[in-house]
Amino acid sequence: MGSGEAAVPRPVPASPEVLTAEAGAAGAGAAGARGRIGSVALVIGGIVSLQFGSSVAVLLFPRAGALGVVTLRLVVASLVLLVACRPRVRGHSRGDWGTVLAFGVALAGMNSLFYQAIDRIPLGAAVTLEFLGPLILSVATSRRLLSLVWAALAFGGVALLGRAGFDGLNLVGAGCALAAGGLWAAYILLSARTGQRFPQADGLALAMTVAALLSLPLGVVSAGAALINPVTLGLGAAVAMMSSVLPYTLELLALRKLPASGFAVMMSLEPAAAATAGFLVLGQALGWPEIVAIGLVVLASVGAVRSAGR
Repeated sequence: MGSGEAAVPRPVPASPEVLTAEAGAAGAGAAGARGRIGSVALVIGGIVSLQFGSSVAVLLFPRAGALGVVTLRLVVASLVLLVACRPRVRGHSRGDWGTVLAFGVALAGMNSLFYQAIDRIPLGAAVTLEFLGPLILSVATSRRLLSLVWAALAFGGVALLGRAGFDGLNLVGAGCALAAGGLWAAYILLSARTGQRFPQADGLALAMTVAALLSLPLGVVSAGAALINPVTLGLGAAVAMMSSVLPYTLELLALRKLPASGFAVMMSLEPAAAATAGFLVLGQALGWPEIVAIGLVVLASVGAVRSAGR
């Protein structure tokens, strides 16, 4: 061996332990990325289902009223979830039950107030005002300065989307939408906490049952015998599946992977999905301002998810 060869260090082959550790780290990183992408898909699926369900609910208002539709939605959803999940009612701590009760109150209040809002003010304005709740949550819980940019962009989009509905708003309706937004923020936090305390969707099934029991007396007093009309029951079941069972289950599962701040800003897709559902189901046409607004909220959502991933 010459002196030139001796000056060049030869690479030492990695041990099997090092190779195994490197492969495991790479696999974990890929699994984490796939998990985040899967969670984003779950949230988007829940948003689309919820807004198309809301469009069907609007068609039900003449039959059963806002409170009656909320009752049908929550009761049917709770029954479906109880049968599907068969949650265990024993062996839970006092903290577990406290979380479920708070989650149920938030579900009942959020849905009841929002339906009262869209019974009095246009859907676009109601969704825009309600979105202020999760928007404020996203700014309050994020530790990144960039989140302020995405939140501002999302707020601009939802404000532009709802601009046509802000003239002459009914104050009671606007107040209901704002209160629903506050409970929406609470729902995000409680959904994440419930997902951590209960397996699968068991906590959601129990919380939905609490919400149904809270709303049932109001629905019966408001709608009466209309609640047992076969057509109303059928449409109410469809609303429950689209607006409660599917979206809440998907969001609860997604919140196990996504931070609350990123999830909250992703909710900026709600007005865009509502506008699309309104056009396809209710025949509400979209103008250029609404199309631009949809682009803004989509951009804000993508940016928020990328920032959360980093």
